[in-house]
Amino acid sequence: MANKKYWVIIFLTVAINVVMLQWTVESYLGREYEQVVLFSGIAIISASIAFIAAVYWKKVEYATDHDE
Repeated sequence: MANKKYWVIIFLTVAINVVMLQWTVESYLGREYEQVVLFSGIAIISASIAFIAAVYWKKVEYATDHDE
């Protein structure tokens, strides 16, 4: 069950990153530079959360005993 929690977090943060990338490009091309900084910051935080979740998922996944 814990593995599903990490996968949900990873997928949600990656989806947020895709949206933030689109909004960042649109803001840059529209010369709304203050929004570029905001959207890029949100994307960096989201990517950091995804990375941390992936590291914890790896620890949980490989720490369990596979008695199969």
